[in-house]
Amino acid sequence: MTFRQTHLLGIEPLHPVEITTLLDLADTYVELNRGPEKHAAVLEGLTQVNMFFENSTRTQASFELAGQRLGADVMNMAMQASSIKKGESLIDTALTLNAMHPDLLVVRHPHSGAVNLLAEKVNCAVINAGDGRHEHPTQGLLDALTIRRKKGRLHRLTVAICGDIAHSRVARSNIWLLGKMESRIRLVGPPTLIPSGARDWGVEVCHDMETGLADADVVMMLRLQKERMSGGFIPSEREYYYRYGLDAAKLARAKPDAIVMHPGPMNRGVEIDGTIADDINRSVIQEQVEMGVAVRMAAMDLLARNLRDRRAA
Repeated sequence: MTFRQTHLLGIEPLHPVEITTLLDLADTYVELNRGPEKHAAVLEGLTQVNMFFENSTRTQASFELAGQRLGADVMNMAMQASSIKKGESLIDTALTLNAMHPDLLVVRHPHSGAVNLLAEKVNCAVINAGDGRHEHPTQGLLDALTIRRKKGRLHRLTVAICGDIAHSRVARSNIWLLGKMESRIRLVGPPTLIPSGARDWGVEVCHDMETGLADADVVMMLRLQKERMSGGFIPSEREYYYRYGLDAAKLARAKPDAIVMHPGPMNRGVEIDGTIADDINRSVIQEQVEMGVAVRMAAMDLLARNLRDRRAA
């Protein structure tokens, strides 16, 4: 298998072959997780530290479960009550971590670039679990695995990514990944929630759902990132749902077999109608959660192999 990364900090640095390698391995972990024996020993003897400077029940639980199923010693550091709150710098945190000799470090941070800085200072493999508005690579990979298992491919699909693009690291990871796979990407949302210069990313930009969803194979809805907003980006949630919330009428513009995705957590009645979210024939939102564990197992497995090779050299 071909995967040469020391860290997983984003999708942008990955070669398409590396993406395929990781997804192929994740497929095997999907089957492991569905079986009666859900454990492998590939990380036995290694220590995984989860550092979440932002709250995230879903992502942290997924990484914790992934590490445990692979046999790692998993430690969650309560960063909300840590020395960071007492004024410790990120560099000092890295030095403290080095003294603990971790092997895998999973980091979520509210500031773009903070995870990259830590990766430069620690003596272990680092996985970006989301940093500011930058990237969320394992979310992009789990979305890709979900799409590939449902559609049979990632190449040359039409994917509509709808909603709060401006504040979404998930959108950026999906744009880089699906772009590498030669899919056609449309960003759909009000002008206030589409970044200036978005067309330079090799995507189409639409400001109405009817145009954006036309003949789409995949409809990916995004949460309004209210915690990252300052100012009036939308007139009201009611108006936003009327124009940009996914309902049956808007979804009818997509292909009849189009799948509906959402990285969660969902705001029903704001980004998506509850009936659409629960439609077992169209919605793959629960499958995304399942794929998340498998993708994170695959990522840690591959990074651990490379880590062991470097230490043995």
